[in-house]
Amino acid sequence: MKPFSPPDLPLPDSALDLSGLFRLAGQANQLLGRFDGCLEGVINKAVLVSPLATREAVLSARIEGTITTIGEVLRYQAEGVAKRKQVDEIREIVNYRRALLAATESLEHRSLSLQLIRQAHEILLDSVRGKDEMPGRFRDTQNYIAPFGVSTENASYVPPAPLHLNDHLENLAAYFANREQDEIVQSAIIHAQFELIHPFRDGNGRLGRMLIPLFLHSRGILAFPSFYLSEYFEAHRDEYIGRLQAISGHGDWHGWIRFFLEAVVEQADKNTMKARGVHKLYERMKRKLDKSRSIHSMRVLDGLFYLCAFTSKQLMRYTGISRDSAMRFIRRLRQDGTLKPIQERSGRQPAVLAFAELMNLVEGREVI
Repeated sequence: MKPFSPPDLPLPDSALDLSGLFRLAGQANQLLGRFDGCLEGVINKAVLVSPLATREAVLSARIEGTITTIGEVLRYQAEGVAKRKQVDEIREIVNYRRALLAATESLEHRSLSLQLIRQAHEILLDSVRGKDEMPGRFRDTQNYIAPFGVSTENASYVPPAPLHLNDHLENLAAYFANREQDEIVQSAIIHAQFELIHPFRDGNGRLGRMLIPLFLHSRGILAFPSFYLSEYFEAHRDEYIGRLQAISGHGDWHGWIRFFLEAVVEQADKNTMKARGVHKLYERMKRKLDKSRSIHSMRVLDGLFYLCAFTSKQLMRYTGISRDSAMRFIRRLRQDGTLKPIQERSGRQPAVLAFAELMNLVEGREVI
């Protein structure tokens, strides 16, 4: 199979046939706006969407074949312990969150760029599988997509040759600043083009999915890059991959964009319900903790939502409060059932506690 050469962006009208998609695009914009609006007035959005970002990291990694759960990630973050075969997977998920946060902070003072993407990639592969695959550097060798042991001749997809990689990347970077009529459609094109270019030796899928909220945030469509599509992509994995392959195989951008808009419509509705649920829970917990009349109640509140699962030392570190103050809050919250143990204290191993209602809300099912 010969390396594929993606078309330059913006796509010509002949390739980008949006007829029949205007109503769907309008619905996607309306629902995405509703999702973004539900976070208005939230002072510390990073705290509120932290558990949603962790779930996105888990699901984005799951598309690549991992089986780690959000509970296992939170437990690892709390106590640093996991089964040996899970450690790399969990670290990849933690790195995804770190990369997303770093990119978000970078967008506060500069635009979306290839440099920002390289920096996010370097964090993504830090000390995990793929750490020897040139983290933060675009590939200088030919890569391809195929089952393990299959040669390039029988690959399902062969990205552009290294010799032409820079031209494709510079064209993509220029397109970041382009003003399309519909920016959700533009985000669909950016994600697909990034996957077609496949600029890194590893981590392309996760980074490409991360680009979606980052681009929409950079354009002001999202006040915070907290809209994630991996839940939909993971649930429709075969169609997700098939639609991307149809672009390289048949130039079917229309089918891809329709699929992407359908993903935004369905996921915006689900994400809005979850974000509203998290916001309501935050306000309810705020009223509960205010009754303690403690000057530390707001810091503890933010700690509960940002950490979700933690040891007493972690809560102390996050909030900056004393051990005695932290333990008073923990005892009270354990007694009323807000905090439930993932692991009780045993010898030198501290108790690991989870904000059960928040974890169950984010997962959409009872996990604790």
